[in-house]
Amino acid sequence: MKLQLLAAIALATPLFFTSSVKADNPQDLQKLLATGECIGCNLSGANLSNAHLIGADLRGANLKNANLTEANLEGADLTGANLAGANLTSAHITNVNLKQANLDNANLTRAKIYDSNVYQASMNNLTITDAEIFHTGIGVGGEDAEIPDWD
Repeated sequence: MKLQLLAAIALATPLFFTSSVKADNPQDLQKLLATGECIGCNLSGANLSNAHLIGADLRGANLKNANLTEANLEGADLTGANLAGANLTSAHITNVNLKQANLDNANLTRAKIYDSNVYQASMNNLTITDAEIFHTGIGVGGEDAEIPDWD
């Protein structure tokens, strides 16, 4: 009896201590990876580290707390996307449309952010340590900082 109980505990323990690396909606994750398009998809918590999302259409997608470490987002459309709490460490963000996106609490440490549109994006509590930011309206400033509309 004790042996069966120990075996059951040993099998169940990993279920309590592993963290999910899947999206809340695995079908949406598969759709994105197969087609490069996932408009309005639920990809919250998705592990997209090192993903090649060049030109991906993610308008209105929920990427809250997603792992986009070292992802290549060149030319992606993230208009209105929710990237709150997303990890974009060392991500390549070139010519990305982030208009009206939620980037609150996003980690952009060492990200390369070039020529991207962040007009009307929410960017509270961004982490931009060692990020390279060129021709993009992200910077250290107050609420009065002007962000150009590049549409």
